[in-house]
Amino acid sequence: MPKNVIDFETLDRTLRKPPFHQWLGLRLAALDEDGIEIAMPWRPEIVVNTDRGYTHGGILAALVDLGADCAVAAKIGRGIPTVDMRCDYHRVALKGELRVKAKVLKLGRTFASAEAFVYNEAGELCASGRGVFYVAEQNQD
Repeated sequence: MPKNVIDFETLDRTLRKPPFHQWLGLRLAALDEDGIEIAMPWRPEIVVNTDRGYTHGGILAALVDLGADCAVAAKIGRGIPTVDMRCDYHRVALKGELRVKAKVLKLGRTFASAEAFVYNEAGELCASGRGVFYVAEQNQD
């Protein structure tokens, strides 16, 4: 696997730039040659079931996508579009910080694949998934 081409501060700044990521409150928690870790604070707006207080599955899927994308970005130095993604749900995510751990599985000239795992504050797996990303240079037409 190629080495990271982006440092922690630059990747964290890139991660925090989009308005959606700002709304989620994302921050880069770790970066090494094996992968990345992203932290997201809990917020009441992500709750889908008000009786039980668990997080909407779309938020967990977004974290899978963001984590995998960020892992690839660390290797190529820029964000890339998602071509395909799957997300599996393992348990509800209740109130508490969420952590995403992700790593690149394959980095090709045109596509990359990466996997991500979303954990609750107790370190229990809530969701996992894989994504395929388009990494070829894009025309700036």
